[in-house]
Amino acid sequence: MRWIVLVLGVVAVLVAAVVVIGALLPRDHVATTHADIAALPDDVWRAITDVEQFPSWRAVTRVDLLASVDGRRRWREVSRFGPITFEVMEEGAPRHFVGRIVDTDQGFGGSWTWDIAPAPDGARSRVIITERGWVGNPFFRFMSRFVFGHHATQEEYLRALGRRFGAEVTPVRG
Repeated sequence: MRWIVLVLGVVAVLVAAVVVIGALLPRDHVATTHADIAALPDDVWRAITDVEQFPSWRAVTRVDLLASVDGRRRWREVSRFGPITFEVMEEGAPRHFVGRIVDTDQGFGGSWTWDIAPAPDGARSRVIITERGWVGNPFFRFMSRFVFGHHATQEEYLRALGRRFGAEVTPVRG
């Protein structure tokens, strides 16, 4: 019985430490990742803006198109993490796209900016994703920073985008 109490005490202290450290971290963050994709900017643009096709190449099981609000396209992505609603904030075809999370009850949010430019070799596109995000809960803020990492979803996305055009890519942070 004494060992159980000791183990539970250690676990409680660890959880408390994680929450305190998370509370000391900034709520907001900016993370940038890029990769060279084996496609021209127009083709990359179509891939990242044709949300209905996401389930064919991303880890998204379904996309529901929603009614526009104030002229901004909206959609809901459903993945293993549940549904998240997005809207378009800026579109500058075929070079610049900004989408943001609309849901306010997720405990996190923010926007992604995609910048697309011809890669130095002219046959590919350099895709740069910048996340301007926030995590409200101190426990999840700690997990997002030290366990999952702010770049993980960007890297997963860029790898999927590379495979969409038939190539494995290596995302680069920063």
